[in-house]
Amino acid sequence: MRPTKRNELVQKALEAFYQNGFNATGMDTLVKETGISKTSMYKHFRTKEDLILAVLRLRDENFRNWMYRRMEELAKSPRDQLIAMFDALEEWFSEPGYKGCMFIKASSEFQDASHPIHKQSADHKRMLERYVTELATKAGLPEPDKLARQLLLLKEGAIVTAHLGHTENAAQDAKTAAITLLRLHAG
Repeated sequence: MRPTKRNELVQKALEAFYQNGFNATGMDTLVKETGISKTSMYKHFRTKEDLILAVLRLRDENFRNWMYRRMEELAKSPRDQLIAMFDALEEWFSEPGYKGCMFIKASSEFQDASHPIHKQSADHKRMLERYVTELATKAGLPEPDKLARQLLLLKEGAIVTAHLGHTENAAQDAKTAAITLLRLHAG
């Protein structure tokens, strides 16, 4: 099935925003990088913020589908999938053009917690937390919600550290900490 003009615009805008940031990417830049006219853009999206929200929805869907699938491919048991999350992150960090987390960037550029873009970024992180909590529950680990929050702190820290280039392998550093955390949690 041929992608619609709208879907094509969202995909190309995702790439532009990911590379350059949201505020730094104006409509003129989007026209140039997407090859889609301003008229066509405004036909599909009333505002740049509407386009950003559509981009974040697409990124959320793509990222979560990829992350969950990779965790399941890398490990069979829920407990091992919690650790495999960091192996999946290592794959992501080593991709050409890795520029960090689009949702961290969006929430940084739109800092007001009531702003729709900030809210959508926070929703993405909450959905990841629910998934990790479900895995911890299936693994029979005590306090699965607390463990999920702690594992996600390691995940988010690894994402930022990899983006900043502070360590050789942020994902593996976080994985080592996650293994220790799981041992402590299991008692």
